[in-house]
Amino acid sequence: MSLLQLLGGEVEKTKLQKLLFLYSQRKQKPEYEFVPYKYGCYSYSASADLKTMIKKEYLLNKENGYVKNDEKDYIKLLKPADKKLLVNTVITYGEMNNDALIQHTYINFPYFAINSTIAEQVLNEKFFKRIVEAKPKQKKKTLFTIGYEGISLENYLNKLVKNNIKLLIDVRKNPLSMKFGFSKTLLKKYCENLGIEYLHIPEVGIDSSKRRKLENQEDYDLLFEDYKNTTLEKTKDNQNIILNLVNKYNRVALTCFEADICQCHRLPLSESIGEIQHNLEIKHI
Repeated sequence: MSLLQLLGGEVEKTKLQKLLFLYSQRKQKPEYEFVPYKYGCYSYSASADLKTMIKKEYLLNKENGYVKNDEKDYIKLLKPADKKLLVNTVITYGEMNNDALIQHTYINFPYFAINSTIAEQVLNEKFFKRIVEAKPKQKKKTLFTIGYEGISLENYLNKLVKNNIKLLIDVRKNPLSMKFGFSKTLLKKYCENLGIEYLHIPEVGIDSSKRRKLENQEDYDLLFEDYKNTTLEKTKDNQNIILNLVNKYNRVALTCFEADICQCHRLPLSESIGEIQHNLEIKHI
């Protein structure tokens, strides 16, 4: 809201994302993180917050952008360091139009332009080559595992992109989450927007009723022993499906909630799949 205020209360949607990105790049702990989307740097979380502010009528959603819809002075509510940084960002980049901002971010932050559909049109050969070189190129056949506990949606998605993962397999029994972006429908959408396919295989998940009273590592170890003796024994077909997908896509990730791999069933699951094909590389990210 302070950024809109500094821009005179109105800003184009693409320009807002680019300015917010440039502001965030200057902060040690930014409020928003970004992914390489079809027009460069983009924050799903910021977009969701903007939609909420429109619903609450703090903003008006116009065809060409957003309009501040109240008289409140948000700038005076900022911490001095944030205010200084935001003002400097607007002074430096606020007069640039959309095309200039797109070029600037593509040239200076080429990773965030790797999925751009317009990069070749807006950049000369030299700078476009930088974007091509910034694309992750790992091809070694690997089964990854990843949890989303404690990280933002954008941080999570960037881990997938930077490891050149082609398919995300959701191994939660119930793919629902109170955390923004991690319920099945949204996660599938956000992955596919970045060229990552999504598949849900609930059969290899653990029923929530079995996950109660997990107070220490010993409790988790007992849970996973039961998981190995029951679910993993009954789902050999599903595990072979996952292995076949790894052989097809080369770069596949299993995902669940827990950050600590020792407290998530994706560890025994990946190990079980690794026992089927002994030379399979497994990485936990």
